[in-house]
Amino acid sequence: MKSVFIAIFLYLSFSVGAQETSKNTTPGFISDELFIYMHSGAGKNYRIVGTINAGTEIQLTGNSENDFSQIIDPKGKNAWVETQYISTNPGLRNVIAELNGKLADYSEQNNQLENQLQQATANVDQLNSQTTQLNNEIAGLNKQLTQTQAKLKDQDTNLKKEWFYNGAIVLGIGLILGLVLPRLGGRRRNRMDSWN
Repeated sequence: MKSVFIAIFLYLSFSVGAQETSKNTTPGFISDELFIYMHSGAGKNYRIVGTINAGTEIQLTGNSENDFSQIIDPKGKNAWVETQYISTNPGLRNVIAELNGKLADYSEQNNQLENQLQQATANVDQLNSQTTQLNNEIAGLNKQLTQTQAKLKDQDTNLKKEWFYNGAIVLGIGLILGLVLPRLGGRRRNRMDSWN
């Protein structure tokens, strides 16, 4: 019966101690051993109250004795572990988990960038196709322009030739009339003169 009261007293003192020490704690981590034992007091001669895995985040109460430090585990249990297994830096498990998270973020960003690159490449291909089509249209329009300019030049030449021929015809007719009309007028005078 006496041992039951002692066990209840120890349990209550540990739970009260855990509540009191949880107010002023600092974060810490269990170093990279597979697991370590948690003791009810500051020494290996105290009973083992459980184990804690490597990399587990804990709260340090600031109490330490005999190379043991008092901690509060993630379940809120107050216990003592060897100080050599405590670190204020995250263990490899936490670092690896953080790196895996960053790797997943980078992979997602990489996928987004690849999608953007594919979309940009598709846009460039479309623009190149449009540029080729426009260049072909421009080449066709230039050909039409050259043909039209050649036609205009031919029309201008033909128009000048036509004016030249018309002018030559008018000159020829005028010359003929100039030579023929005075003779016709001169013969009439001669006839009239003969009547007199």
